[in-house]
Amino acid sequence: MTSNPFFERSTLPYQLPPFAEIGEEHYVPAFERGMAEQLAEVAAITAGDGEATFEDTVVALERSGALLVRVSNVFFNIASADSSAGTDAIEAQMSPRLAAHRDAIHLDPDLFARIESLYRRRAELDLAAEELRLVEQYHLKFVRAGAGLDVAGKARLREINAEIAAATTEFGQNNVAARNAATVFVDSADELAGLSPAAVTAAAESARSAGREGAWALTLQNVSNQPVLAELADRDSRRRVMAASLQRGFTEDNDNGHLAVRIAALRAERAALLGYPDHATYSVADQTAKTPEAVEEMLGRLVPPAVTNAEREATELASAMRAGGTDDELRSWDWQYWSQRLRAERFSVDADALRPYFELERVLRDGVFFAAEQVYGITLREREDLVGYHPEVRIFEVFDADGSALGLFLGDFFARPSKHGGAWMNELVVQSRLLETLPVVVNNLNIAKPAAGEPALLTWDNVRTLFHEFGHALHGLFSDVRYAFFAGTEVPRDFVEFPSQVNEMWMAWPEVLANYARHIETGERMPAELVERMTAAQQFGEGFRTVEALGAGLLDWAWHRVPGPEALAGVDAAAFEEEALRKAGVAIEAIPPRYRTGYFAHIFAGGYDAGYYSYIWSEVLDADTVDWFNDGAASVREKGTAFRRELLSRGGSVDPLAAFAAFRGRAPEIEPLLTRRGLTV
Repeated sequence: MTSNPFFERSTLPYQLPPFAEIGEEHYVPAFERGMAEQLAEVAAITAGDGEATFEDTVVALERSGALLVRVSNVFFNIASADSSAGTDAIEAQMSPRLAAHRDAIHLDPDLFARIESLYRRRAELDLAAEELRLVEQYHLKFVRAGAGLDVAGKARLREINAEIAAATTEFGQNNVAARNAATVFVDSADELAGLSPAAVTAAAESARSAGREGAWALTLQNVSNQPVLAELADRDSRRRVMAASLQRGFTEDNDNGHLAVRIAALRAERAALLGYPDHATYSVADQTAKTPEAVEEMLGRLVPPAVTNAEREATELASAMRAGGTDDELRSWDWQYWSQRLRAERFSVDADALRPYFELERVLRDGVFFAAEQVYGITLREREDLVGYHPEVRIFEVFDADGSALGLFLGDFFARPSKHGGAWMNELVVQSRLLETLPVVVNNLNIAKPAAGEPALLTWDNVRTLFHEFGHALHGLFSDVRYAFFAGTEVPRDFVEFPSQVNEMWMAWPEVLANYARHIETGERMPAELVERMTAAQQFGEGFRTVEALGAGLLDWAWHRVPGPEALAGVDAAAFEEEALRKAGVAIEAIPPRYRTGYFAHIFAGGYDAGYYSYIWSEVLDADTVDWFNDGAASVREKGTAFRRELLSRGGSVDPLAAFAAFRGRAPEIEPLLTRRGLTV
């Protein structure tokens, strides 16, 4: 193929990919040429005469693979956000080949010899701080990728990596199919009692799109406890939704349980090959946690008070349920519904009454963007002249306080059958002073799309997700490093959620909330007394939320603490999961883990293997930072400037905990998190 939009750098603003020109037929040729070009560039590095230098080895590696980076960044965003049978086939074809390509580089003995030489001589090379860290991190990356193995070990590692790549791709594709197949259809509007009129209309539209005219469709999100469970008054409808949710990935058509066992076994074998007792130990060695014991100490400290809180909440909910006329045991499909009723009764907060105050456009512009302007001084302007990868994608140009350009922000907010569940941030172009590139970042969410002509009204959780994901976007947009290796969110996995969790604080900041929480019909601000009640209600149900999150984190940990592949021989995924939760002390039938094994895409398809703990680990830093923002020692803008300068702009170019200490003045402390989650005695 002679004409391919990936073969040259984009000439669009900020090198935005030319989506209008890109077709599925362009991906494979671009991947193949991109891999070939990078291997040729590596060969040129290793052919160099004399002792390795920083410029001819490390900087040359940083410059290599430009075409492969371009096509990979676009394709894997499309594969998650707007997949098709064609992209699924390409992903299944290319994932093992890309794994083999990475191995060809990381296991190249001549290339590693040059990196090893630089690493040994690093103190003599008169390198700047970022350059020194780059040498050290490249060396660590190659060692952890198996560069020190013998020939037989490298051969087996290549096989394992290819098998993992194929299996995780299959898991992710199965997960989308299973979620769509688990859609719950109802034939009577009576079964939807409790839903808002807008939600009922949206359900009818979803059913119509699926070819079920006259029915209603309740589509699922990629979590166990579906948000709709808080609203459905019909108990049998709730039971059907929960059953459909929990059974995903365990059916004959979508057996992700079998794949999970296989992936965990392969990871355990790889860890042993690399000299580690299990995959979890291997995984955390280059994270801020460093050791599995540190993770287990933190999780273990949270479990007892969280379970105690959840049990107390269960007693209250069971009483409310009986008082409401349901004389039965509290089940998983009851918890959210009765929790919502009790919250409304105790705090006079009705979730449906809140929705009209949270219209998507206003939350985005007058909330998320407004907060970023107040804290960091940036502004965003929509670029309707630029084209995204889907008609629903919106593109905004981002400007710094002095008017200089920062990059582009793409927002893809609505759910669709072709999109993976959950919410995430991707980078289409990463910032690098070496490569002279500014960032182009994408936020993907799964907000239920309203019927045509209707406004998109959000839940409080939707609002939180919008702020959270924009925190990731800011991490990418504020990046100010020379080397792309360190850009934006290229930090340890157990640190990457920290900036996004901090950004959630602004959703309830008085000046920000007052600016966006306006009634869709009247334009009136949310009444002050409603704000007070909503704030008071926020910690209600914290026991449930903490146990749900801990269940997922401890399940992930159990799968990856397995001491070798033989320990998983003949294992049934559902039985393994049940035993793991029981041993961890979080096996509460009415509180399923946030993700069950069959749809735990974070760890079996999304790169969070032995890393789901990082959400709570990062929240320790987040809660401590929120206290810092609230201490009144300086203005919000002054603190935002310091937070951006010392942490957000640095990416992985400095030690993450050192970056934290640079603005906080000390190491992080766990007490603010315990207080926030109601886990103090």
